Amino acid sequence: MNYASSWDFTLANYDAVWGFMVQLGLLLLFLMMGNILRRVVPLFRKCLIPSALLGGTLLLLVNIIGKQFGFVLVDNRLMQVITYHCLAIGFAAMSLKTEKSTHKTSKSQVLEFGALQGGTYMLQAFVGMGITLLLFLLTRNGEKIVSYICGLILPLAFGQGPGNALTWDINFTNTPAAMFAGNGSFGLSLASIGFVVASVFGVLHINISKKRGFLSVRSERPSGEIVDQTNPTGGEIPDNESVDKFTIQAGFVALAYAISFGFMCLLGVISDFTNSIAWGFNFLWACLAAMLIRAVVKLLRKKNLMHREYINNYQMDRISGFSFDLMIVAGVAAIEINDIKNYILPIVILSLVGTIITYFYIRLVARECFKGFENEFFLMSFGTLTGTASNGMILLKEIDPGLRTPTSSLYILSNFPAMVMIAPLLLFLNFAGSSFGNALIAFCIFFFLWAVYTVYLFRRKIFKKKYQNQPVSPWKDEE
Repeated sequence: MNYASSWDFTLANYDAVWGFMVQLGLLLLFLMMGNILRRVVPLFRKCLIPSALLGGTLLLLVNIIGKQFGFVLVDNRLMQVITYHCLAIGFAAMSLKTEKSTHKTSKSQVLEFGALQGGTYMLQAFVGMGITLLLFLLTRNGEKIVSYICGLILPLAFGQGPGNALTWDINFTNTPAAMFAGNGSFGLSLASIGFVVASVFGVLHINISKKRGFLSVRSERPSGEIVDQTNPTGGEIPDNESVDKFTIQAGFVALAYAISFGFMCLLGVISDFTNSIAWGFNFLWACLAAMLIRAVVKLLRKKNLMHREYINNYQMDRISGFSFDLMIVAGVAAIEINDIKNYILPIVILSLVGTIITYFYIRLVARECFKGFENEFFLMSFGTLTGTASNGMILLKEIDPGLRTPTSSLYILSNFPAMVMIAPLLLFLNFAGSSFGNALIAFCIFFFLWAVYTVYLFRRKIFKKKYQNQPVSPWKDEE
């Protein structure tokens, strides 16, 4: 490649110099347009539809119309790359945050929240696989074959969003034995529907519960309590340093992703098996690297070798929020309509059944394990396990704007146990997609793990045991 000629500013070299910036600009422009649309149309605002989802949908529609006139606006390949990396960057930023719980929480409830997330993933996995295994058997002799494995994308799309759904859609597409041709669009479509489910069904639940008198909006945080979001402890680096505080936060995230990339390269050269699990779990390795960095920083602070708090939770939230917004817009815009024409039926069935089972499973667990704040817990969990953590927080703040329940703290503290309980699903993805027989084995394993997690969650009811410390409602003083 002649690098000097690539800087010859002509339309012939547009892609080399301007391609990425134009695509990034489109994402940000349509994200702003989605936000304007949400502000202008009351229905979107009332349904809590994310601005990023509206922006991505608008960009997708504009691109479809443009194609009719021979003008391609969106680079699908680049959008998929942005979706893939933004997932890991967002998770790395979330994992770098120091775990500061503002509420009194019990260890049993932290584990129960982790078990709920693991149980919901396994439920979505074996039900989703059951649907597509059945459709595969019914249509395998016809002209159009529904892949037996595409149902396994349901927990990835609903539980983890466009990034992981895209990654494993492409992995299954590149596995001949899977007989799947989603090309990323199948997973992205399911993930987009998941955002709608999280918002619309969450809002419907709130409104119906209010009308029936089961739910009331709680008060804000007490008026005298002020939270400094940029330097709450006074021990952080000041904003007027030679390097901007936000740059330091971005540096920590970049370091975590660099470490994870090095680890993925190492896995890639060890064996074919480790290579097969390396690149699809970029978000997981980024999380682990971020946790390692956080532990090192904590140790240096404890040994008094580091005198300032360099990691800022508020700004890490901004980085993860920005990454997830970009991921959603890019993920929706990257959908190729032609790739999902043959998969409309499984997408519709998986979306409907996935929504129903997730709704009722979380409702039952919330009532059993989180008495006193089961409504707040349900909305946070349902929004997170069909959309993203942002959807969950939006729904939670609709009825608990002051975050006075321990729900948000439980979510932060349950990240590690949830990761452990979800790990078997991630580890069996490649195995399940390698053959129909392996898919049946994986189906049975996911069902077994769901049963184990569910028995743990309902152990008191099953074995007739009582709470050692009965949860007290955070609203007792208001009743």
